[in-house]
Amino acid sequence: MARLKNSQRRATWTVSLTNFLNSGAIVAGASGLALWTSALNLNSLQVGLLGAFSANSFGAALGALVGGWLADQYGRKVIYSYDMLIYLLGVIIVVLAGNFPFLLTGFLITGLAVGIGIPASWTYVAETANDGNRASQVGISQFAWSLGPVLIFALGTVASRFGVWGARGLFIFLAVCAFITWRLQRQLDESPQWLAQKKRQLEGAPKPHPYRELFTNRVNLKSVLFLTGIYLFWNLVSGAMGFFMPYVYVQAGGLTNAQANMLQVLLWGCTALGTYFLFAKLGDHISQRLLFALGSISELLAWVILTYGGMNWTCLIFFALLWGLGAGLGAQAWYSLWSSELFPTKYRGSSQGVTFFCVYGSSGIWSLVFPTLLTKYGLTSLGTLMLILLAISLLIGIIWTPQTQGKTLTQITGEQYRK
Repeated sequence: MARLKNSQRRATWTVSLTNFLNSGAIVAGASGLALWTSALNLNSLQVGLLGAFSANSFGAALGALVGGWLADQYGRKVIYSYDMLIYLLGVIIVVLAGNFPFLLTGFLITGLAVGIGIPASWTYVAETANDGNRASQVGISQFAWSLGPVLIFALGTVASRFGVWGARGLFIFLAVCAFITWRLQRQLDESPQWLAQKKRQLEGAPKPHPYRELFTNRVNLKSVLFLTGIYLFWNLVSGAMGFFMPYVYVQAGGLTNAQANMLQVLLWGCTALGTYFLFAKLGDHISQRLLFALGSISELLAWVILTYGGMNWTCLIFFALLWGLGAGLGAQAWYSLWSSELFPTKYRGSSQGVTFFCVYGSSGIWSLVFPTLLTKYGLTSLGTLMLILLAISLLIGIIWTPQTQGKTLTQITGEQYRK
């Protein structure tokens, strides 16, 4: 396996800060959701709207659709020059919010910034990795995603003592991190693959229409359907957990806000460990179909325990351990890898934007009704539905696992399109 240069490592970690802040924005809202609900006297519909228009759903979906196109047209670097400034605006509005419309606006702007940055982030990491360690580099990016919730939920445990001002404090922390990240990311070099693609266009290669080719080419359609399938059904579960799980612990399990946050620290800590030691360390060397299946089965077992075992502490801890480790090998990690491999450079960002829009747009609709469904039908009925969704994602992933391991991006593109 080719060794990484120090400059590659620095670039990967610098880009991965985007993932840290993206997940951090989701869980900062989740960690303080019960506190916002109490302080602003929010009803179930308003709680659902916060989830639906946040970094977890519609906001990120719309941002990704725009951000993927921008990354292909103007380069990956242009995203890193401005995206964090939009993120900063969003979190500052949340910090200052004194009513529901103001809070919702801050969540939406932050969500847009999260979505704009995601296609560029995952694309840049894959394009600058060596062919023998692409999963490893993508795994580092996903490891950073997992660290965001670990740190934010840990801080949230302390911050919950201060009521809604503790929730505001989490977004102040994110604002400081976003400013530092913006300064670092402005120094990144452009992706060599994107520069080579633009050079070919200047020399006479046809300029692609990012969306026409996606929806008229049979190979592209198959890739879009596959990626959307494994990620959408999984994210309906994971996305709801990312934003609403502390709310579920409090409402259905009777836990305090601090207890709910500590349980999430355990869950996300296991996710970080699973991402680093299982996905990043093994993803380039062991059957990706096997790893995907192991992660998915662990997640299924977690929800079986939570759904039918009850909200006692034994079940809660086993749920956190099994879901956390399984999510380290979960569909998002594989989606971020495979979506960067299955499309050519000329519309790699746009394709990710489209599939991400479909996935997170669906999560937005789901978020609108999730709190109401939890209240009306209870955890057992909702958990059974979660199990069905996870099983669908598992079947799609193990049946149609791409054969891309160890190949160059150019080789994969050639095989995909038979050039």
